[in-house]
Amino acid sequence: MNEEEYKSRIVSLEKELSDFSYSVSHDLRAPLRAIDGFSQAILEDYYSQLDEKGKRWLTKIRDASQYMGHLLDDLVILSRIARQEMRIMEVNLSVLAKDVADELKKSNSNRDIEFVIQEGLMAQGDKWFLKTVFEQTFDNACKFTSRREKARIEFGVKDGVYFVSDNGCGFDMAYADKLFSPFQQLHSKEEFPQGTGIGLAIVQRIIHRHQGKIWTESQIDKGTKIYWTLGNFA
Repeated sequence: MNEEEYKSRIVSLEKELSDFSYSVSHDLRAPLRAIDGFSQAILEDYYSQLDEKGKRWLTKIRDASQYMGHLLDDLVILSRIARQEMRIMEVNLSVLAKDVADELKKSNSNRDIEFVIQEGLMAQGDKWFLKTVFEQTFDNACKFTSRREKARIEFGVKDGVYFVSDNGCGFDMAYADKLFSPFQQLHSKEEFPQGTGIGLAIVQRIIHRHQGKIWTESQIDKGTKIYWTLGNFA
């Protein structure tokens, strides 16, 4: 198998995996809604007849089904990245970043979070995909700065390299190779609220579809910085 055949085979396998993920995610939604809905109905209609253990177990069932729902949502996004044709246009990254930051400030109104966003950053790319990059990286930064009295999250560019940085808990760079792999968690649920483990895998695939590279730097208790480049579509 020559190099071109190898690349073609990889693309074909990625599409097959994407199609499979999309189908599984779609087919699982109805039974998950049923599990969550019937669990809620039991809690509401038979609450007085349940002991504390029964209430706790039903609550755990609902929590697990809702977590699985979030996981399926991220799998759909992951598969959509490979399936969806990109619409390349001039995108104001600063505006996209501010929109996402405003949404996160509203949903974290009880916290002191400072977003520092460099003005006037333009790029060629798919607007929906690039907004997803900010949604995932900013959400991660919010989560891992949750123990800071004042969180600081910054987006900017230097020498053609974009970055999102935070002053959060950081991580051991010995595990950096796991960061962009689906379902990998570098922190326990006791330390921080658990995500789906797919967010940065989504970001990596978006950057790769934009002919760019992505990497990270981090120090424990000193924060994390995610870097990426974008290809030239002009």
